[in-house]
Amino acid sequence: MRAALIKAFGEPTEVLEIQPTSSQGGAAMIYEIRNYHFRPDLIDAYKAWAKAEAIPHLAPQLDVLGFWINSKDAPEVNGAPQDHLGTANVTWIIRWRDLAQRNEVLPRVLSSPVWQDIFSRVPEGPASYLRIEAKFADALM
Repeated sequence: MRAALIKAFGEPTEVLEIQPTSSQGGAAMIYEIRNYHFRPDLIDAYKAWAKAEAIPHLAPQLDVLGFWINSKDAPEVNGAPQDHLGTANVTWIIRWRDLAQRNEVLPRVLSSPVWQDIFSRVPEGPASYLRIEAKFADALM
């Protein structure tokens, strides 16, 4: 899995081991929240690429709950100041049965020749991703 993610998005700066949990005692579903800090000057091109190529390919293969690009409205940030990248400008959420499913399915999807071809057309290439964050969450409601 790690090799496929590195091939698709580059070497991570930090890797955290996450174990799925169940917050409601039933079957544990986990939600992967992917936040990208994509080059702001290329966000319109990224949006067009995502709508035309990435989403149509990924959505049928993954349980994608939503895929968002920041609006032109300024974000609200309270508390400690952010670093120079500010808030992520791309967010998408995938629902998984458990972490094992994620670790089996996502690398297969991201390493497929079709995805590699699509990803080769991301605006200005992988270096346009200034930061990629993936976190895992349990639903509280």
